[in-house]
Amino acid sequence: MCLGMCMWDISEKLPRHLAVIMDGNGRWAQARGLPREAGHRAGAEAVRTVVTACRKLGIPYLTLYTFSSENWNRPATEIQALFGLLLEFLRREVPRMEEQGIAMKVLGDVNGLPLAQRTALRHAIQKTSNGQAMTLNLALNYGARAELVYAVRRLLAQGLRPEDVTEQTISAQLYTAGQPDPDLLIRTGGELRLSNYLLYQCAYSELYFTPVSWPDFDETQLTLALQAFAGRSRRFGQTQEQIDAH
Repeated sequence: MCLGMCMWDISEKLPRHLAVIMDGNGRWAQARGLPREAGHRAGAEAVRTVVTACRKLGIPYLTLYTFSSENWNRPATEIQALFGLLLEFLRREVPRMEEQGIAMKVLGDVNGLPLAQRTALRHAIQKTSNGQAMTLNLALNYGARAELVYAVRRLLAQGLRPEDVTEQTISAQLYTAGQPDPDLLIRTGGELRLSNYLLYQCAYSELYFTPVSWPDFDETQLTLALQAFAGRSRRFGQTQEQIDAH
C-alpha cells in the first residue's frame, strides 16, 4: 500500500541503478521450523514483488545478487534447490518480462553453471533483449574480485599499454559495461558487509542495511529504503559548498 502513497516522497530522487544483496532466506526458514529451501522459495516471491515495484517506479536498472561464486560451498541439496528455483523463475517470469519491456542480463561466469540453467538463461536473455523499460541483472556465479580479474585479462588480451589503462577502460570490460554504477545498494537480513559484490561499481553507492530478511522485503520495505536514499546528500568527495555552487 505504501508504494503508491509514498511515491511523492521519493519520485524526484530515485536511484537509476539499484543493487540488492538478498540475504536471510535460510534464517527466515529456520526461524519458522522450515527447511532452508522453503526460505529460498519465499525469497523467489520477494524477487517478483521487488522487480514489479521497481518497474512501476521507473527504476531503469536493478541488480540482484542471486548466486555468488562462494555459494558453491553450500550443501549440494541447497544448491540443487536454488538452481531448480532459478529454472522455475525463468519459465514463469520471462513472458512477463517481455510484456513489461524488461531486458534480463547475467553478471558472472555463466559457463560455470549447469547446462539446463545455462540454456534457460541464454533463452531468457534472447527473448527479453528488446526490452527498453528496465534492465534486470541477475548476478549468478558472480564474485567482484573475479570480475576484476576478468576485466584485466580482457585488457591484456587487447594489448593495451599501461598508460592506456584508465578507470573508463576498466569499466568498459566489466559485466556491467554500458550501465550506470549503482546509486543505492540494499542488503537485507541484518548483515553489514558487501560480500564480494560489485566492489568496483559501488565505490560511491549509498548503502542501506536492514534486519528484515529477504522473504519479508516487500513494497513497504522497498519504499523505506528509497526514502532513506532520497534523504541523503551525495557529495562524491566534494564539500557541500562546492555542490551548492553548482
